[in-house]
Amino acid sequence: MEGVFYKSFLKSVVEKEKQLAILIDPDKFAISETKLFLKKIPKETTHLFVGGSTVANGKTEESVKVLKAVTKLPIFLFPGDYSQITSEADVLLFLSLLSGRNAEYLIGQQIKSISMLKDSSLEVISTGYILIDGGNNSAVSKVTGTEPLSQENIELIVNTALAGQYMGAKFIYLEAGSGAKFPVNPEIISEVKKAIHIPLIVGGGIKTDAQKQAAYNSGADMVVMGTAFEN
Repeated sequence: MEGVFYKSFLKSVVEKEKQLAILIDPDKFAISETKLFLKKIPKETTHLFVGGSTVANGKTEESVKVLKAVTKLPIFLFPGDYSQITSEADVLLFLSLLSGRNAEYLIGQQIKSISMLKDSSLEVISTGYILIDGGNNSAVSKVTGTEPLSQENIELIVNTALAGQYMGAKFIYLEAGSGAKFPVNPEIISEVKKAIHIPLIVGGGIKTDAQKQAAYNSGADMVVMGTAFEN
């Protein structure tokens, strides 16, 4: 059953309204400067994503509570592990790392989260998460012990995205990783978008308006920007 936030996202896709999420890493987020931070983010921001590869216990919930008090933007959890889940947010991106072969991040973490989710009010959206080589050794790669997919192997990336869709994912998320030297190639975005029938999210290494527009023009329904707004 599709929830309110997913239906709203689909409506935006149908109406060709591009979405922009700003990713907040609770370990790098200065809670005392929340209002100032929100003033600095682009006016076209539609969502806030909260999460990181490694976050100190309780920091995610603390950040979400403070953000909730001062903004009406929907808050999506983008967790590195199940300990970051908090019912204070609106939505949980229920991530499965399709690009790796570490069972812990394909299904293990997901099972560990269930006791927290059974009675939660969070809207849970199944998300096929694909790590793409961004030219650096990303935190995701280190934590999960998996290798990113080469940007040169477009067929493998497309097939991985399609496998995620066939397995029931409601989003495909192409991620070059935090601090990536370069973002996901527009050709990859275009080929994945042509192949799948579900919304496409693209993030990692997108630091400029030109890079953001290139992702949109290639078919990204949502662009996620993070590092550029952390300081």
